[in-house]
Amino acid sequence: MAEEKEEKQELNNNNDQTESSEETNTLINNTEVDLKSIEIKQLEEKEHYELDYFSKDEILEKSKKLEKQVAEFKEKINKLLKENSDSKNKHMHLQAEFENAQKRWKKNRQNLRIEYTASVLKNFLPLYDSFKKAIENAKETEKNLLTNFYNQFMNIYKSYGAEPIPIKINDPFDYTKHEALSSLEKDDIPENTILELIQDGFKYDKEIIRYAKVIVSRQPKPPEPEPEEKEVEEAISEVKEPEEKEVKEATSEVKEPQEDKTGEKKTSKKKRKDKKSKKIKE
Repeated sequence: MAEEKEEKQELNNNNDQTESSEETNTLINNTEVDLKSIEIKQLEEKEHYELDYFSKDEILEKSKKLEKQVAEFKEKINKLLKENSDSKNKHMHLQAEFENAQKRWKKNRQNLRIEYTASVLKNFLPLYDSFKKAIENAKETEKNLLTNFYNQFMNIYKSYGAEPIPIKINDPFDYTKHEALSSLEKDDIPENTILELIQDGFKYDKEIIRYAKVIVSRQPKPPEPEPEEKEVEEAISEVKEPEEKEVKEATSEVKEPQEDKTGEKKTSKKKRKDKKSKKIKE
């Protein structure tokens, strides 16, 4: 029974508290409304007072000034909006440039890394060539040992991403991978076909470390057409005619001085005879 009484008292207390809180809320709301109504009345009284106090001309001047101020504020707002849009565009442009520069930097860095590793791997190619020649020229007892070293070397080489360029005989020549050392004439094989592999080529990623040196085929030259008999005779006559002219000119040059000498002898004889005749007359 005592417990029930205590519960009833607590309920009554709670009800009293809720009622008191509701009353306080209503009082606060009423006071707020009263304050707002008072403010509105004060503003209305001020407006009426200003309207009564100023004349129409003054009011028009003030309205014009306000319109000018509004126009100025609008211009300022438009300028600020334009500046804001320009700054946004500049920010986006700079951000795009930064991203592009970052991509270019990463690409250049990757290319430099590839070039550097390719240059380092290229220095080991003479060792590969010596291994291959040694295996080809070694005896059967030594081949197993050399092939083990060769396989270890190739496994290390391939672990860095380098590998030999695959080439087969009778493959077409590719200038991006192959280097032609010489060419042979072949009738039954198309032109620029690989006939023999002289030295293996290697690549790393997309970089060519060493071009494969090969011998390629070429089509033989077509036989020259045989000249006809008339063409042969004309060619011989064209050769003989200048020779005959030169011989004639040479003989004429030899004869002319001989004739001059005979003429000089005759004139000298006549002079002698004239002198003798003059002496006899005297």
